[in-house]
Amino acid sequence: MNKIYGSAAEALDGLLHDGMFIAAGGFGLCGIPELCLAAIKDAGTKDLTFASNNAGVDDFGIGILLQTRQVKKMLSSYVGENAEFMRQYLSGELELEFNPQGTLAERMRAGGHGIPGFYTKTGVGTVIAEGKDHKTFPTGPDGADETYIMENGIFADLSIVKAWKADETGNAIFRKTARNFNPPAAMCGKTCVLEVEEIVPVGSLDPDAVHLPGIYVHRIIQGDHEKRIEQRTVQGG
Repeated sequence: MNKIYGSAAEALDGLLHDGMFIAAGGFGLCGIPELCLAAIKDAGTKDLTFASNNAGVDDFGIGILLQTRQVKKMLSSYVGENAEFMRQYLSGELELEFNPQGTLAERMRAGGHGIPGFYTKTGVGTVIAEGKDHKTFPTGPDGADETYIMENGIFADLSIVKAWKADETGNAIFRKTARNFNPPAAMCGKTCVLEVEEIVPVGSLDPDAVHLPGIYVHRIIQGDHEKRIEQRTVQGG
């Protein structure tokens, strides 16, 4: 089965609908599926819920969809560096479900493995735990009971992710920080669209170097990507 499409718009054709739930890869400005996000903006799909570590910045990443009011709700860990995100949240225009980074990654991974929920200590005793099931387990010193909260796995309608390189079946390799959220985000969607910098022939990737097996990938596009520096730091003389 051919998984390669000519553009993001072609790869997303038939997948988008108002009110859908999308899991997006990316960490800061690294590994953002910018081609897919631009195509979603152009399609005008609205009332979207996104699960993503962050929302990019005002004019990049999910930030471009916030500007056009296409996003209804975010499940995120970090909301800094995006003034429009902050403005919409504080004004009540945008729903926000905060998730600790590890919890968000595990919720995605759990969904990708068919696990509906799991217990974690992260967030116990904070606003993160409000309204969630609490359970004690004998995990403390000398078997003492400790409290955990249950988090649900994420099952998205669509995953959009970005890799450095993939073969024609979707076996993918991510570079450095871009690996953080992209693999679990790719796993938890009913359909996964992968954008890459380079597509190589099947068999040319070392199996031990593959970070995301092609079984999770349904559609692939290749394109040029902008490589931004999130925080430029210089040292004076």
